[in-house]
Amino acid sequence: MRASDTDSRFRHVPWRRALPAALSGILLTASFPPLNLWWLAWIALAPLLIAVKGMPPGKAFTLGLVAGMVHYLTLIYWIVVVLGHYGGLNVLLSVVPLLLLCAYLSLFPALFSLLYGLFGRRPLPALLCGACAWVGLEYVRTVFITGFPWCLLGYSQYGNLHVIQIADLFGVYGVSFIIVLSNGAAFQLWERLVRKSVPFPKWETLLTALCIGLTLVYGHQRLAENERTDGTSRKTVKTAVIQGNIDQSIKWDPAHQSGTLDIYEGLTNGTTDFDPDLIVWPETAVPFFFQDQGDYGQRVIALAEASKSALLFGSPAYERTEGKLRYFNRAYLIDPEKRSVQHYDKVHLVPFGEYVPLKRFLSFIHRLVPAAGDFESGGQVRPLPLEGVSLGVLICFEAIFPDLARRVTGRGADILVNLTNDAWFGKTSAPHQHLCMAVFRAIENRRPLIRAANTGISATVLENGKIEASTPLFQEAVLTSTLRLPSPENTFYTRYGDLFARLSLILALLGAVWGIWRRRRP
Repeated sequence: MRASDTDSRFRHVPWRRALPAALSGILLTASFPPLNLWWLAWIALAPLLIAVKGMPPGKAFTLGLVAGMVHYLTLIYWIVVVLGHYGGLNVLLSVVPLLLLCAYLSLFPALFSLLYGLFGRRPLPALLCGACAWVGLEYVRTVFITGFPWCLLGYSQYGNLHVIQIADLFGVYGVSFIIVLSNGAAFQLWERLVRKSVPFPKWETLLTALCIGLTLVYGHQRLAENERTDGTSRKTVKTAVIQGNIDQSIKWDPAHQSGTLDIYEGLTNGTTDFDPDLIVWPETAVPFFFQDQGDYGQRVIALAEASKSALLFGSPAYERTEGKLRYFNRAYLIDPEKRSVQHYDKVHLVPFGEYVPLKRFLSFIHRLVPAAGDFESGGQVRPLPLEGVSLGVLICFEAIFPDLARRVTGRGADILVNLTNDAWFGKTSAPHQHLCMAVFRAIENRRPLIRAANTGISATVLENGKIEASTPLFQEAVLTSTLRLPSPENTFYTRYGDLFARLSLILALLGAVWGIWRRRRP
């Protein structure tokens, strides 16, 4: 498509249509952290649906782009902070990647708007196919290329415990489906209010009310069941999360390595009275190659042995293969009783942060972003076993990918542990958003989750998704918890994964084909 064609399309979209679309973008962002106006998500898409009503496919697509750009520019503005302040890129130049990423993400609400118009004039098929289309597009966004499922719609409800329990059946996509269904019903009720000739959407309202009701009943039942099992004699694990609050600007300076280790040693020694079974430090808490077993490495081992607690921490690592060095973002687990050291290498790396995709063709990226890493994927998702408990480690933004947590749980993880360094985000909304997504990994797999973040937010999340405790941002902190190990039985979602999302995508495509056929029929 030529630029002139796009400009013409925008010129021919009336402002009275564009303003409701933009309002949807604002309402969507407000439903996420840090504002946490979660109830807005249930009506946020209604203005967009009002705007695209009766519009031809091209203009409906454009209105979806408007909603998407407003939403993502206000949601992930922190990209400028990451690339500009911490990534070493010129602040003005860092706006360009933000705009490109937002333009890409806006294609998904744009396609949703286009598809909604194709589903025909019958309210009930449009309602169901619309919800399926949104979920199907979220699934595509999660798996396409490297995937970027940041703040899918269902994540806005992370604090609404009764609603989000269905994630152990359908994942976060099930919550998104219910929300879009509610938006579609709200849109149809609005049409009835402003146009008396439109019949009351009784079946659509009944279906939406039934789905929401069943969701709440299931949530109540699961939460009540969780309370009953809390009183049973399940094995417990005492954990201590250490938040070192190391400034990103000095983190990798060799002159500060000893001081960094002093901070972690001091905070760890402060847990002696609690006598934890497991101590957790964040991603790359050890800013040197621990595997070399130098003086600093020996200090870490000695600390684990003195505490008599297993120690899980992040550190960069390398392997020399055929004369070539390969670097990894690694988590180490020291078991002082067995005098053993295990490790897990991060599988899902951050594109343009930890590696450069298509490096052969994009070699200039390193000149643009000096902080861009050169790590390689570990290639294997596996838990790290301890005596009587197995840890499923998720490093940094691996926690926003449901399938990784599902796979490591299916292979025996009893507790999920997210090691992250959110210092890159600065004092923005990103650390809050990152945490709200990690919450769903606990519910989907019915496993407690420990989150250790360098500058916060560190947290302990129960298997029902309740954030039991959390730390403030940019403070040294110690977070202690006693976690009950869950039932070894795997959830429906752990066993079957994104089955619901895939079915939704198929139904949406079938609905689109049906809509196109009806439009072309004489």
